Amino acid sequence: MKEIIELSQKEITIERNEFLKVKGSIDTNVYYIVSGSLRIFVLSEYEEQIIRFGYKENLIVSLDSFLSNKPSDLFIQAIKKSVIKVISKQQFDTFLETEDNRKLWTKILADLVIQQMEREIDILTNSPKERYERVLKRSPQLFQEIPNRHIANYLRMSAETLSRLKKS
Repeated sequence: MKEIIELSQKEITIERNEFLKVKGSIDTNVYYIVSGSLRIFVLSEYEEQIIRFGYKENLIVSLDSFLSNKPSDLFIQAIKKSVIKVISKQQFDTFLETEDNRKLWTKILADLVIQQMEREIDILTNSPKERYERVLKRSPQLFQEIPNRHIANYLRMSAETLSRLKKS
């Protein structure tokens, strides 16, 4: 991961609630979060649905846009003021010219796929308690970094339900 972070020649700061990416835009950058937290979400006509979080020492990317070079329906927004290192697609493509770096990227992509599969299982799990326990076990740091209302949205439950589950 260190090798990827070192590619960055640009660091940006985005304020709380500021967007890093909006729906309909193409974003082929990879971001490394130095500090702060962000959320990736989609917006239906009825509501926001958070699909992923990023916080200190995470990589975050609009993967569909990054891989396809096409506009994405995803939004990426700061939950709190965030300092982010920006790695361009061009820098990344150059990085991938060596076999070791391609292996690293393949491992990162495999981890992302596994995380996404776990996420889908979380959503399909009927019980809010089970969803909460699965995410708590998998990502305990999430509960230190992200406000409860966003975690509740991510878990597809009300903030009140999440609060009750945390107390029990």
